[in-house]
Amino acid sequence: MKIVTIVGARPQFVKAAAVSHSLRTKAEEILVHTGQHYDLQMSDLFFQELEIPTPNYHLGIGSGSHGAQTGKMLAEIEQVLERESPDLLLVYGDTNSTLAGALAAAKLQLPIAHVEAGLRSFNRRMPEEINRVMTDHLSTRLFAPTQTAVDNLQQEGIRTGVHLVGDVMYDIFLKLAKVAPTRSKILAEQNLIPQGYYLLTLHRAENTDDPMRLRAIMETLQQSGLPLVFPVHPRTKKQLAAMGIALASKQIKLLEPVGYFEMLNLELNAIAILTDSGGVQKEAYFAGVPCLTLREETEWVETVAAGWNRLVGADPKKLQAALKLDWVSESRPDLYGDGKAAELITEILQ
Repeated sequence: MKIVTIVGARPQFVKAAAVSHSLRTKAEEILVHTGQHYDLQMSDLFFQELEIPTPNYHLGIGSGSHGAQTGKMLAEIEQVLERESPDLLLVYGDTNSTLAGALAAAKLQLPIAHVEAGLRSFNRRMPEEINRVMTDHLSTRLFAPTQTAVDNLQQEGIRTGVHLVGDVMYDIFLKLAKVAPTRSKILAEQNLIPQGYYLLTLHRAENTDDPMRLRAIMETLQQSGLPLVFPVHPRTKKQLAAMGIALASKQIKLLEPVGYFEMLNLELNAIAILTDSGGVQKEAYFAGVPCLTLREETEWVETVAAGWNRLVGADPKKLQAALKLDWVSESRPDLYGDGKAAELITEILQ
């Protein structure tokens, strides 16, 4: 079996680290990197640290508007598929790379496998929601990480080819969390005390492109009382500067984008994580660290129901109240499988 796999962004690199190693024991995989994340720290370093196979194709698409970026990817991926003639296309998650790959394969009548199928935020204003819904409806094999995801697909009439497999990011977390302290010294380098800081990630357009939301979040967090460690996404850094939002240097530790092991160490040792990232919400849950989600909704609803994730949006009062952490549950149920999702996906594709 010959499979073309599409990746392009940080969360997909992590997922590919689990699936590609398993898949290549049974099939020929052609790995295509769209270049959606092209910064060294956000792309190349992840491939090195996670020992992801070198991409067979690097499309170098880069940034751009959603339409322009997706269109360029669609054209380039179509050429790769025509050249390689695979038996199947494999995509991950909900990025523009995901949708472009699915569209290219569908137009060539190739079967599509979607890892992380069935997630829904029920907010169609989010580009990611459009990407994941369309990809699911184009796919022939839908690998759902949770029962909620399976239920979402059934409600949309998708019942054939759906498999509950668990979460492939959990596979990688279980494997690497134990060795992360030996692979990164970021706490010592930044003079951080375990449980003595908050960790922030912020990159979604709903936050970074809205001056009122971005200012409300940053001003509130500068009054949080603990150091705030903030690896700054390139687009967020640009927007902070453009909007003239000043950050208190003593309160906030601004970092360049960090590698996987550095991020894992920061997550494992934070007293709480604040994020608008879906992947970081999950990693917070894996690590047993409370998460404050800077959005009005989440596709990872299980983490909220379990009492480890709270939706605060950009509301200063909600954010300040949630920082007290008096809402966190004492129990943390297993929600994302047994750490063998990649093996199960490989078996099903075979």
